[in-house]
Amino acid sequence: MHLGLKETCVRFSSSSSYSAKAGQVLHLDNAGAGIRRGHRAIVAASSPTEDAVIATEPLTKEDLVAYLASGCKSKEKWRIGTEHEKFGFEFGTLRPMKYEQIAELLNGIAERFDWGKVMEGDYIIGLKQGKQSISLEPGGQFELSGAPLETLHQTCAEVNSHLYQVKAVAEEMGIGFVGIGFQPKWGLKDIPVMPKGRYEIMRNYMPKVGSLGLDMMFRTCTVQVNLDFSSEADMIRKFRAGLALQPIATALFANSPFTEGKPNGYLSKRSHIWTDTDNNRAGMLPFVFDGSFGFEQYVDYALDVPMYFVYHKKKYIDCAGMSFRDFLAGKLPCLPGELPTLNDWENHLTTIFPEVRLKRYLEMRGADGGPWRRLCALPAFWVGLLYDEVSLQNVLDMTADWTAEERLMLRNKVMLALIHVPKTGLKTPFRDGLLRHVAEDVLKLAKDGLERRGYKESGFLNEVAEVVRTGVTPAEKLLEMYHEKWGQSVDPVFEELLY
Repeated sequence: MHLGLKETCVRFSSSSSYSAKAGQVLHLDNAGAGIRRGHRAIVAASSPTEDAVIATEPLTKEDLVAYLASGCKSKEKWRIGTEHEKFGFEFGTLRPMKYEQIAELLNGIAERFDWGKVMEGDYIIGLKQGKQSISLEPGGQFELSGAPLETLHQTCAEVNSHLYQVKAVAEEMGIGFVGIGFQPKWGLKDIPVMPKGRYEIMRNYMPKVGSLGLDMMFRTCTVQVNLDFSSEADMIRKFRAGLALQPIATALFANSPFTEGKPNGYLSKRSHIWTDTDNNRAGMLPFVFDGSFGFEQYVDYALDVPMYFVYHKKKYIDCAGMSFRDFLAGKLPCLPGELPTLNDWENHLTTIFPEVRLKRYLEMRGADGGPWRRLCALPAFWVGLLYDEVSLQNVLDMTADWTAEERLMLRNKVMLALIHVPKTGLKTPFRDGLLRHVAEDVLKLAKDGLERRGYKESGFLNEVAEVVRTGVTPAEKLLEMYHEKWGQSVDPVFEELLY
C-alpha cells in the first residue's frame, strides 16, 4: 500500500479524522498550572508530551504516516532548530555536577532570566521559554533545544544568549561547562544519575541490547540541527543526502578522543559508541536508499523498533523491548487492552537514534559536541547543503552511486585514530582519494548554498573550512596538545574547551 504522498505537501482539513487526533499532540499535563512569580509557569510534565485528550477512535497506521506527513511546510516556512549538549563540572575538582547543583542552576536561570520550570514530581528537570527548552540528559548533560529560527545569525545569537545565561549563574556556583563529545576524565561510576523516570527504564534495558548503551546515556554530548521539508519527495532527498554525508560531518566535528584520562583510539568516541548501543534503533538505515522509501516505510521501521516506555497517568510504564505494533492492536503486555494516542507515538519516535532521524522534521545527528563556534558551524553546514536546491541536487548526484557498504565503511572509519599516528578522520581513503577531497567539494556546496540564500551566513563555515583545508580534525588537535603541551594530562581540556 502506498499513500500517494510523494509530491504533495500533505494538508488536513478540519473535518479529517487525523485533525481530531492531532489535537491530542503537544498537550502538557497541567501546562500552565501553578503560576508563580508574575507570569512564569511551572509546567508539570516530564515526557515530551502527555495525553490530555482521550482518543475517541483507535489510531491506525495511516494516522501514524499522516502524523509524519503533517510536518511538510512550504519553503518560506522552513526553519533551523539547533540542539546542543555540554558537560558541567566543578572548577576545583573537575568532577561532574551533581543533581543538587543542577537543580540550583536551573532554579537560578529560571528566576534570573524568566524561564518556566519543568517538573517531574518534586524534581526540577528542565526549563521552558517560548519555543526554547533546557533539559537534562541521563548523566546531567545540559541541553539547549533551540527555537525554530529563520537564519543562522539568529541561531548563533540564541547560542550566545544561552551560554551567557548559563555562565552567569554557574560561575557563581564554581561550575563550568565544557564542549566535547565524550566525558574525557571520569568513569561511569563517577557520573550522577538524573531523577527522570524514563532514564531508569533505559538504564536497565541498555545492557541487554549492546555493550556501550550506558556510555551513550551518561558520557556523550552531541550537537544536532533540525530541518524542514516541503513534501514527501523533498524529505526523501534530504534524508538520503543527510545520511550519505553524515560521516563527513562526524569527521569535521570529531571531538572525543579521550576516555578516563587517556587517548581512547578514536577521533569520535561518541560516534563509535552508537555502533554498539542498540542496533535495532541506531545506524545508517540502508532502506532509506530503496526506491520504495517514504513516510510509510519509516513508520514500518519505527513500529518494529522495540519500545522503552509509555507515559501514562503521570508515570513511566516500563515496556522495554515490546512492540508498538502490539500497542496499536491493544495487545501491549505492559498495558493490556490500552490503545496508543499520537502522544505515545511522538514519545516513541524520540527513542529511535539513527544518524538521521525523522519526526515532523529531519534531525542531523552525526556530530560531536564542541566549543561555541562549532555550535554555529554545524547548522551552517547542513543548511547550506539541504536548504538550497542546487547544492542538494549536487550532493545527490555526487553520492548517487555510493554503495551501502561504502557508506557504512565511511561511518566506521572516520571515527578511528590510528595508534601513534592519530590520522584517520579526513585522511580516510575513499575511492581514488581521501575523504578530505570529498569534504572539500561538500564544503564548497555548503558555502555556495548559503550564499544563494542571501543572508550573508557563509562566515559561519570558517570554523570547518580550516579543518578541511588542513585535514586536521578538532580531535587530532586535542591529541597533539595532550602529547606535547599538556604533558599527557587531560585536565587542561576542561580549560581549552570551556564555554
